Amino acid sequence: MSMLTLKGPRWVTVRQHRRALWTVPAVVAASLAGVIALRWWASYAADVYQAGPDGPLRSAMDVAGTAMLLLPLLVGAFVAGPMVARELESGTYRLALTQSTTPRAWLASKVVVAAAAAAAGSAALVGVYRLGLSPLSGTYQFGWPDRGPYESTGTVVVAYCLLGVAVGALVGQLVRRTLPAMAVTGLVTGLVMLALGALRWSFLPVQTLTAPLGSRTPKLPKGAFMTDLGLTTTSGGRLPEWACLERTGNLRQCPADLDVTGWYVEYHPVSHYWPTQTIETAVVLVLAALALWGAFAVLRARHP
Repeated sequence: MSMLTLKGPRWVTVRQHRRALWTVPAVVAASLAGVIALRWWASYAADVYQAGPDGPLRSAMDVAGTAMLLLPLLVGAFVAGPMVARELESGTYRLALTQSTTPRAWLASKVVVAAAAAAAGSAALVGVYRLGLSPLSGTYQFGWPDRGPYESTGTVVVAYCLLGVAVGALVGQLVRRTLPAMAVTGLVTGLVMLALGALRWSFLPVQTLTAPLGSRTPKLPKGAFMTDLGLTTTSGGRLPEWACLERTGNLRQCPADLDVTGWYVEYHPVSHYWPTQTIETAVVLVLAALALWGAFAVLRARHP
């Protein structure tokens, strides 16, 4: 976003927060350089020491996954605090309103600049994360459904960053104090992420496999994410996998009164990754739109 092409309140917003905006490409560049260096070291260690992709790369990607989960909270906190609440708290927004700028244009400039930087920056970081994850993909804690890799390799983290922008614009006006607004926005955004994280695997119906009791449990397709495992009965009921073990001490020997006929396993195949991402992204964007509508509704109520 070139400052030469910006006018009015958007130019002022970029000028005010230019250091924070320059931080975005700097973080992306530093992350890319770090991932390239770590992947080179992993490849070198594999050739020279016959070592796997563990070690520094695994540790770094573990930290990176956590950082990507925190990114929407940081984006929302910055919008709520330094961009909105601080100006309302100090009264400096009144200066903008005396320069032929409407309240709507003042807030819109904050939202547009923050949303553009958040979307572009988070999308670039997703690309960097996918590059670093490639040698570790499918290993312990780096499977496609794991918390961290799931959010950081698709579109949902971008949507959550946009949600943070919208929530920050709303909370910043409601709280009107910098630090409390940042804390409340981070809390609200984090709670939404936790709630949808708990619900995401119910967006699509699970697939089910069955097997006779005397055999092994059903074999899952490669890369599948198991959500449930248990025992089936003649009546079609289900029991937990340890139901027979508690009575007989053996998983495959069941008392007659339990009427167990076999095993069942429920799972999501790898093909559910992008549909789940798409549904969750759509839900988050709808929530962001509602929060943004609320932000402008509060603005209209206070500046009719």
